[in-house]
Amino acid sequence: MILVTGATGNVGSALLKELRACDAGPLRGLTRDAARAVFPEGVEAVEGDFADTASLKPALDGVRSLFLVSRLGSDAEILEAARQAGVEHVVLVSSITVQTHPHLGPAGENLAVERLLKDSGMAWTILRPTQFASNSLMWAASIREHETVRAPYVDTGLPTIHPADIASVARVALTEPGHYGRTYALTGPEPVTARQQAEAIAAVLGREVPFAEISREEAHARMAAVFGDEAADAVLDVMGGDVNDEILTVRDTVSQVTGSPARPFRQWAAENAAAFR
Repeated sequence: MILVTGATGNVGSALLKELRACDAGPLRGLTRDAARAVFPEGVEAVEGDFADTASLKPALDGVRSLFLVSRLGSDAEILEAARQAGVEHVVLVSSITVQTHPHLGPAGENLAVERLLKDSGMAWTILRPTQFASNSLMWAASIREHETVRAPYVDTGLPTIHPADIASVARVALTEPGHYGRTYALTGPEPVTARQQAEAIAAVLGREVPFAEISREEAHARMAAVFGDEAADAVLDVMGGDVNDEILTVRDTVSQVTGSPARPFRQWAAENAAAFR
């Protein structure tokens, strides 16, 4: 039995499809509302809330492997519940900022979760993805309304990753031997700037997407209102305020692990064009 948390999210939903397609055995998807969850046929929808660790006990019953998105609840309690339930292997989604920006608060929090997992006694595989292609969904409302997309650091190119590539690596780690005790830094196949992302979305829509650069201060004010000051500063540093060779490096980990090349941003844009129409 494999339990996928974050099962309705960008990575979790793609992972369930891949696991089902490769006949990985019994599958469960964790959701807050099983009645509303839309999972592939044959996937058991189970309810649970990371804020209430006790609610996870039924979902963990009989589970051998766990796909875990970090920092959605008390990770110490979640990992202990998994250990007590007899989970043997955890594939954890962390962040590449653990190695590229270790001084940032969120990176330190992710590193702490990694250490908890390593000390848990369960086998582990850690995924450290870079910026998600799906982050550009934050522009969706503006693009649908034909408004100007505004972003900072518009010409800084990061090797943005398609969430399905994270899912593909997770699927291999969950179903094939040789991945226990491994940490994988994951990126897309090429650097792509915010300006280029907007151009790719415009191309699949067949119309212009107005685009303008804003200052860090303006971007911070917008982000802090949603995420708080510290998180906003951390995101802006990674986006372009404090870039370094490590965060800019394109890695071939996806192709090395899965045997398939990493998907470019333009593919993600084409697959998700409806969100911007």
